[in-house]
Amino acid sequence: MSTLADAVLPWIRTQADLHYRAANAHGRDMHEAIDHLEAAIPSGDPAEVHAVTHKALASSLKVIARADDSSGIIGDACRRLLELHPRTAAAAQVPPGKLVDWMMKFQFGEGEVDYFELDPVAYAPALGDIGMATYRARLSEVEVGLGERPSPDARWTSSHSHEWFTLEWNAQRLAVLDHDIDAITRTHARDRKVAAWFEDTAKAFEEVGEIDLAIDWAKQATEFPGGGHQSLKAAEYWCRLLEEHRPDDMLAARLNVFRRWPTSRSAAQLHSAAGASWPEHRDEVLDDLSTRPDQAVGFALSTLKDPRFAWELAHSLDLESDHTWSELAKAYEKVDPIAVLPVHHRLVETELVTAGAENYRRAARGLATMRKLASASPHAHTVDEFISALREVHRRRPRLQQEFDRARLP
Repeated sequence: MSTLADAVLPWIRTQADLHYRAANAHGRDMHEAIDHLEAAIPSGDPAEVHAVTHKALASSLKVIARADDSSGIIGDACRRLLELHPRTAAAAQVPPGKLVDWMMKFQFGEGEVDYFELDPVAYAPALGDIGMATYRARLSEVEVGLGERPSPDARWTSSHSHEWFTLEWNAQRLAVLDHDIDAITRTHARDRKVAAWFEDTAKAFEEVGEIDLAIDWAKQATEFPGGGHQSLKAAEYWCRLLEEHRPDDMLAARLNVFRRWPTSRSAAQLHSAAGASWPEHRDEVLDDLSTRPDQAVGFALSTLKDPRFAWELAHSLDLESDHTWSELAKAYEKVDPIAVLPVHHRLVETELVTAGAENYRRAARGLATMRKLASASPHAHTVDEFISALREVHRRRPRLQQEFDRARLP
């Protein structure tokens, strides 16, 4: 092996079946090896760099096939190598015919795994016009050999589902490569029955520089009837496009998103977009959030930075969320430390309903906070009496007593 190969490949390869922790550790080694490989690109011999990249990619696929990659660390390493491969192939001037053969085998052969895609757009510089024409012809041969194309609903049950998926992916990417607006729409939007496909179409148009079309399709994805979480995700993409290309339209878009999904997060984004005009929208936002007290209180705390107002909302809206009450108590104790004592009292009692070390630790921390807040006040004795009563009631819970002792409670 070359010096570069010696420095990279041993950290990629392993014969072990990697369970969770071992897989994570090996995945980190793989990323360090890829860092070394990337550092060699500017000054290294292009042929050597590509040869090592090619071998590293092949080895990484064998590794992930035997690994518990629940954390995704090895998968991310594989994707880094897949991104490097077309770059190093172009720099090394790999013969287009050889590269096409490998690409077809990778996608349609009996490989180690079949859940990674190759991007023909990335390989276009290495393939050149002749190589790309050969690649398109080879894809057509595969499609002809599969017979009649199944309907979208039947594709997943087809005996050639992987091949049809791969051909569809290539059709999408080749439409982008060709900057073919009609083909992009046809391959990405498909039958227009899914909100996510509208966002896919928008991203493809952004990739080819058709920003107006990208914005229009992202807006359609956002407003897709019954789009649910897919539309919410598309809304963030739509607003990002507007922020970059049409900032004057941002406020109207954020107002649109808030009205569809009135949450503390969408309210915060509207607040940011509104700027000086925020007072014009304040009443509408707070009125819509009032049906979800945790969102209203969270917005007042995290965005408006107004713990007094959040405290008023929590009581007027009958806030029930223990998590939000806890966050509110932390903020409001700076305003009125005694006022939050009943909140901590209730949260501690709630923690102790269920036995468990973590519950005991949280209860102990809450009691320690109560003692600190009540110190030097007439309420200090009441807090200590509460702690003593809890110790007595839960005297048969040694772990609770231990956690109380660790927190230096009386």
